[in-house]
Amino acid sequence: MAAAAASSFSPHLPSTPVHRPHILPAPLRSPLSVRHFPSLTIRLRLPPVPSLSNGTNNTGGGDNGNGSGNFGGGNGGGSEGGDDEGDGNRNAALLALADLGRTVDTLPEDLKEAVKDGRITGEIVKRFVDLEKSPLFRWLMSFGGFKERLLADDLFLAKVGMECGVGIFTKTAAEYERRRENFVKELDFVIADVVMAIVADFMLVWLPAPTVSLKPALAFNAGPIAKFFHNCPDNAFQVALAGRSYSFLQRLGAIVRNGSKLFVVGTSASLIGTGATNALIKARKSVDKEFSGETEDIPIVQTSVAYGVYMAISSNLRYQVLAGVIEQRMLEPLLHKHKLMLSALCFAVRTGNTFLGSLLWVDYAKWIGIQ
Repeated sequence: MAAAAASSFSPHLPSTPVHRPHILPAPLRSPLSVRHFPSLTIRLRLPPVPSLSNGTNNTGGGDNGNGSGNFGGGNGGGSEGGDDEGDGNRNAALLALADLGRTVDTLPEDLKEAVKDGRITGEIVKRFVDLEKSPLFRWLMSFGGFKERLLADDLFLAKVGMECGVGIFTKTAAEYERRRENFVKELDFVIADVVMAIVADFMLVWLPAPTVSLKPALAFNAGPIAKFFHNCPDNAFQVALAGRSYSFLQRLGAIVRNGSKLFVVGTSASLIGTGATNALIKARKSVDKEFSGETEDIPIVQTSVAYGVYMAISSNLRYQVLAGVIEQRMLEPLLHKHKLMLSALCFAVRTGNTFLGSLLWVDYAKWIGIQ
């Protein structure tokens, strides 16, 4: 190699003689001396971080996480900036694993692919390892939806408990206020109503919750609408991870997508709850002739559709702002080291939001004439 280099550079050698004051041993001796070539630049290539590829070239690999997240945003995954950010995320995740004494092969398959593509940061990897220490969280993270939400917010399960707990209390109090002395006699109706309220409350926490997206890329032949909503965030206001960004249109798409889901949830919950209550009343009347329970003359279909619209608009927007702005962008940065205080404030804010929602529903129901 050295002889070849000398022969290739020989037409450009300076005419001054080369001085060799010291004779180096044969293995270290070279006919060229760098100090005689002031214009010659030597570039050193550092060894790369160990590759995680499975035999394919990762050039443009940010398209799986970064570019796809910017559908309609104007910066695809093949851009130099996207590649640099993806490489940075990948290196940070590998360093975090090394610090924890883990390897990438010990991660679940979806998380492993996210590390390969540079879609998650070292902080997310550390959070996964911390959560995995708990048997409950380890079991919950075997479900993809729980995993994506717990990695984005380690208090997600606590918030589900807060919301459902507040919902049980407020719904039970409302049922008691309406039934009074018949509360115990009509306990089966109360239970049916409360169960449906819990389902609705759970979905109100689940759907607008910020997530760390571990979803695989869609098939190449997927339609443009499917691609668009696939690349929208789960919360319109959630903080994007390093190396990923969302356009205004994608954030708007998150509101539309969650609104359509909440419309189905609200309408179904109301239909099932009201139908179950009416069925229980009729069944009790057929068995107990002295039962005086009476159904209110409420249009079931109209009320259910109205409740679905209410959840798609009012509940959707309130819970998007609550989870993405108040909790993730305001409370979490201030109190991330004080989990107990953060949980207490989240509980207070969610209780207030539930109370506000009850007031808004009454006003809305009266406005459209169903109450």
